[in-house]
Amino acid sequence: MGRGVGRNDLVDESRVRALPVLGFDNEFFWTSGREGVLRFRRCDDCGYLVHPPVPYCPRCRGRNTAPAPVSGLATVTTFTVNHQPWDGTDETYVIAIVTIDEQDDVRLTTNIVGCAPDEVFVGMRVRVVFADHDPVFLPLFEPIEGVAG
Repeated sequence: MGRGVGRNDLVDESRVRALPVLGFDNEFFWTSGREGVLRFRRCDDCGYLVHPPVPYCPRCRGRNTAPAPVSGLATVTTFTVNHQPWDGTDETYVIAIVTIDEQDDVRLTTNIVGCAPDEVFVGMRVRVVFADHDPVFLPLFEPIEGVAG
């Protein structure tokens, strides 16, 4: 299931970012990009993917959850193009919400990279890549070439 995208799917990123604080419940999510794999907590009792990461299942209330790999494939649900230089650069960039293929209600707020902002559209098929801010690996998404939404 985890596609093991590998170290070649790291993106070079010079953007200054506020990084998440790693904790017991979320460390696996922010560090699994080192292996090129996107992971979410999965309930061992009912199979539900839990995000944001918490140690229980909101569907069945079970406490048997563990990190599990997903395909890393998603669809752009909505997006905006940022033109403000909040990060100290003059580059415009896309902030998007993507829905992962495995479960329609698991969505990530992320950036779309690897294409011009005016090429992004709702329904665009994307795949995960990671921005290396070791020990944090941010999941970003790039278009899947030749696949329309």
